[in-house]
Amino acid sequence: MLTGDRTTDAPRLLSVEGLRTGYGRKQVVHDVGLHVAAGEIVGLMGHNGAGKTTLIRAVHGLLPVQGGRVLVDGADISRGSVADSIRLGLALIPSERFVFPDLNIRANLLLGAVNAPRGTDRDAQLAFVEALFPILADRATQLAGSLSGGQQRMVSLGIALMAKPRLLLLDEPSLGLAPSVVEQIFGTLRRLADTGEMGILLLEQNVKQSLTICDRVYVMRSGSLILDTTAAEMRTRDSYWDLF
Repeated sequence: MLTGDRTTDAPRLLSVEGLRTGYGRKQVVHDVGLHVAAGEIVGLMGHNGAGKTTLIRAVHGLLPVQGGRVLVDGADISRGSVADSIRLGLALIPSERFVFPDLNIRANLLLGAVNAPRGTDRDAQLAFVEALFPILADRATQLAGSLSGGQQRMVSLGIALMAKPRLLLLDEPSLGLAPSVVEQIFGTLRRLADTGEMGILLLEQNVKQSLTICDRVYVMRSGSLILDTTAAEMRTRDSYWDLF
């Protein structure tokens, strides 16, 4: 079993301070504060409708920040765009299996390289991604839309990694996948964080599986944070029902 619980003195890649956001006049997220450093996986857990997805959409620039601040490497991007987030190394992988179904796997991955920092060796990054998920190399010419759900999830993660992100925002990566596939993907996420070059904010309802790789955990309920703890402390709980 892979476990997180790493301690890090690395600078914070992401700091969210008193964030308020929502849709139009409807505020969904209320004064949320959290942070993610390089080398750690931070779990953001909560029930459906708790505000987790709304929060990361605002962090990534897809929704307006109605209050508070979003900082990346100390730079305030609260009024920034998605392009600003990508330029600073953020990558958002939505809960749906986002692939280009009419293109083959290799073409999907190469499209992800469009957002890579200038000077990135595209071929080297492709080799890195295909080493993480060998099936993507084995089936490079297969249409992405013909893949299983788990394989499409690997492609979507590969697309994001082709851009050499420094911070991954993942929304329910285990959704609808077989346990063996979830274990493989989560293991890959832990290895990526362990390089010390990347931070990961993981939104999940699969608490037990997430706790095998997370270092710290936040829990949201009804748009607010109700718990900020370590994964080790979270694993000592007899039950999680009171949090959801």
